[in-house]
Amino acid sequence: MARVLGEILTAIVTPFKADGSLDLDAFRALARHLVENGSDGVVVAGSTGEAPTLSDDERFTLVQAAQDEIGDRGSVVVGTGTYSTQHSVHLTQRAHELGVDAVLVVTPYYNKPPQRGIVEHFRAVAATTDRPVIVYNIPSRVVINIEPATMSVLAEIDNVTAVKQANPDLEEAKHIVSLSLELYAGDDDLVLPFLELGGTGGVCVHTHIVGPQVRQLVRRFQAGDIEAARQIDRKLAPAIELLRIAPNPIAIKRALELLGHDVGGLRLPLVEADDDETTAIRDCLERLGLLQPATV
Repeated sequence: MARVLGEILTAIVTPFKADGSLDLDAFRALARHLVENGSDGVVVAGSTGEAPTLSDDERFTLVQAAQDEIGDRGSVVVGTGTYSTQHSVHLTQRAHELGVDAVLVVTPYYNKPPQRGIVEHFRAVAATTDRPVIVYNIPSRVVINIEPATMSVLAEIDNVTAVKQANPDLEEAKHIVSLSLELYAGDDDLVLPFLELGGTGGVCVHTHIVGPQVRQLVRRFQAGDIEAARQIDRKLAPAIELLRIAPNPIAIKRALELLGHDVGGLRLPLVEADDDETTAIRDCLERLGLLQPATV
């Protein structure tokens, strides 16, 4: 599956026009930019893409735009997981019909299912498609963690082939690799640590702005030059810092704007970066060498 989907996927932001509608031209331009600058593909309608505020029609309009723009050069994955199994099944069926390369399914959030409920949720969703299902484990957003024993059961589902793991517990990450599942870093600072455990790469946000650097990190690691990979990782520290300035995708959208990408604002309840946050974001971009220091 890694050969099909790639090692570095970017969870792409959703650009909006001034009236709040989708800006498909900007979305296409950004998707094209990403695959030309380090990404093997994009994940559409994840949390970075503001999926909770997208209608189903908007979600799949974006998928089709991504397929049209990069389908022959990069993979297109779509987020189809919600807190409703019925809705997640519906979204996955539609994604299957459109021929996406894979679906990303987050652990149900808010309703806090028990571990056996998580298993049944993924069974139901995976049964609707023969496409790869990427399990998205992100305890910081959904409150619950997919425990190792549960992950072992999920690995028995034929088309559950990968995990986007936004949990820094390295023992749990090792367990995922031991199950012969592809391990993708779900937090950008985990790309190198997970590679060192036998992981595949990452589903990243910072690759909107540092895609070539992350691609080089992966290449150096694969070539056996671990110290060079670690040096790149250290240089990327301001990109990680940038993402922590405000809840995702507030900071990355402002960073893209500062770098000349027209991605519009955000849909409520998310709001745009304020002046202090923008100053901090600009500082990170300057330290990354992406912006010249502002003159007084």
